[in-house]
Amino acid sequence: MQKKERYRLLIEHFSQKFPEAETELNYSNPFELLVAVILSAQCTDKRINMVTPALFQRYPDPQAMADSTAEEVFQLIRSVSYPNNKAKHLVGMARMLLDKFDGEVPSTIEELQQMPGVGRKTANVIASIIYNQPTMAVDTHVFRVSHRLGLVAKTATTPLAVEKELVKYIPDTVIPLAHHWLILHGRYVCVARSPQCNKCELTHVCKFYETLQKKLNAPKKRQEL
Repeated sequence: MQKKERYRLLIEHFSQKFPEAETELNYSNPFELLVAVILSAQCTDKRINMVTPALFQRYPDPQAMADSTAEEVFQLIRSVSYPNNKAKHLVGMARMLLDKFDGEVPSTIEELQQMPGVGRKTANVIASIIYNQPTMAVDTHVFRVSHRLGLVAKTATTPLAVEKELVKYIPDTVIPLAHHWLILHGRYVCVARSPQCNKCELTHVCKFYETLQKKLNAPKKRQEL
């Protein structure tokens, strides 16, 4: 199957099944989403959604968080991964939002990445969800699923390489949705250790499944007596 055909079938499938896919992080404004995404690095959305209600109540806006300290923020996020670093990042991010961006979450990847705790993946998430820009955030789920389905070459060994290949083949209008499609597929079906191929509806376009079937159907070598 040609790569363009694989992408076409994938987009057709997800467009029908999940036309309104969205993030599973809970938030009510751009600042809250930025905080949640920073916290979500190497942590589950479920855990973040358990932590953020109290955090958002205590710090409803950048000013409140900027007036706080990393030590105070730490007490509210101590159950997430790397809470010390993330507490420092959140306070630093809030202060930069006020000092450099008038308290508004910026819309460009370059500006977003200037803030503490905001790497390219986080910047892409914000630009995509808040500003509906054609940016593709590549986390572990997107990275894994893209390779298994055969959407990217084996030589795409970095998140940036995967991102560039995905945005090359996915139409700009679809990219914000495609980001969520791949994440959710990786989170609930194409899981890391035991992919649930038996309930996957994409096996007809999946390179991983194709390879798996070839191995299962390959004739076994006779053992010499």
